Amino acid sequence: MKNNPVNWFEIYVQDMARAKRFYESVFQLKLENINSPDIEMWGFPMNMNGFGASGSLVKIDGVPSGGNSTLVYFSCNDCAVEAERVAAAGGSIHKPKMSIGQYGFIALVVDSEGNKFGLHSTQ
Repeated sequence: MKNNPVNWFEIYVQDMARAKRFYESVFQLKLENINSPDIEMWGFPMNMNGFGASGSLVKIDGVPSGGNSTLVYFSCNDCAVEAERVAAAGGSIHKPKMSIGQYGFIALVVDSEGNKFGLHSTQ
């Protein structure tokens, strides 16, 4: 495999306005509208030449949020910082910051739509 195996992710939501507020608050960024005729999508900022993957929030009629078995990890400088913003943004902490040995630290959180995701940092 020439590239990293993951190049895009989608987080399914039911209330796009609430989900946008949550992610913009936790990560202190602005999501961008991805113009799609049949699907409401708001993308995370992306650097086409940068390391890692980008993705979007997606609202599709008939596709539920939460309860999925795929976990997306967002890169952070210190995952405790973003984790501290989760409750105020309408989410909850599933597992607070913990060590994963030589690979750094993670925290597991739940967004305003019931989706669990990870935060990863080296400090």
